[in-house]
Amino acid sequence: MSTELQSTKTLTTVPFGLTDMNITRVGFGSWAVGGDWAVGWGSQDDNASIAAIRHAVSRGINWIDTAAIYGLGHSEEIVAAALDAIPQSERPYIFTKCGLIGDPANPKAGPRQVGAPASIRQEVEASLRRLNVERIDLYQMHWPAEDGTPLEDYWQALLDLKVAGKVRAVGLSNHNVAQLTAVEALGHVDTLQPPFSAIKRDVGKAELAWCNAHQTGVIVYSPMQAGLLSGAFTRARAAALPANDWRSRNGEFTGEKLARNLEVAAAIQTVANRYHVSAASVAVAWTLAWPGVTAAIVGARSPAQVDGWIDAGTLKLTPADMAEIGAVIERSGAGYGPAKP
Repeated sequence: MSTELQSTKTLTTVPFGLTDMNITRVGFGSWAVGGDWAVGWGSQDDNASIAAIRHAVSRGINWIDTAAIYGLGHSEEIVAAALDAIPQSERPYIFTKCGLIGDPANPKAGPRQVGAPASIRQEVEASLRRLNVERIDLYQMHWPAEDGTPLEDYWQALLDLKVAGKVRAVGLSNHNVAQLTAVEALGHVDTLQPPFSAIKRDVGKAELAWCNAHQTGVIVYSPMQAGLLSGAFTRARAAALPANDWRSRNGEFTGEKLARNLEVAAAIQTVANRYHVSAASVAVAWTLAWPGVTAAIVGARSPAQVDGWIDAGTLKLTPADMAEIGAVIERSGAGYGPAKP
């Protein structure tokens, strides 16, 4: 990497729960770079994805979030390709997930939620191969299993992978307080990855407080609510979403819900104008202002998109900013969950 690129690294890091990792407050999310599949964001140029990942690292981001299901392994392969040219000493942490199984013969079919320990052991080996690493820094169960596997069984499988040295830390994604409490008795939950934004605020009720109390790191996903709060979204853009973009089928992007969500986006834009930053940066910083949140996963499909939200890694919203946005959330009736910390 060039000296010029290295000189742009200004992001500070914070402890990631009780793990031995310190991470930047924003990380690169590679859901969209998986391309066209059942829950994809539409077609994506692999070269643009690789450029975006390398640019994010050059800007100081020190972790990448991916998953085996994104593009049925394609996202992990793209992450590996992007990091191949980066010296080992400068590579970011790699976080990935298991428990969602797609059908390569029918990529448009919805994935199965599988927790069988044998399946998890096969999945981690496949991810290690695709990512071209000897150890995964964080391995997370993507969603609760629906194949009859008890919660405790798949959590023990992850703990065993940690003991075996296949993974550095283990966590859960999309799990609630009751589930967190149940598995904590078996072994510490290093991390939680929940959805969290100024629209989808459910985890503000209980999960964030639980994680804060148990020193469980939290990396939230979709902090811009899949682009709704980016400052670039409009009714016209929502109506023009292609059929292979999962957002075209999501209720938050149509009708009265969309109107309410855009009110919140306008409030975020007002705060952004005051700080001379993008609305995207404020939307992400809003999530980072909540106690218990360690960092946020932010997606990008190009280097320019990374630059569009990178300021969130250093932006600190004040209680007055949070109250201002919270008042609009409450008045508009957008989303669900507590409107402010």
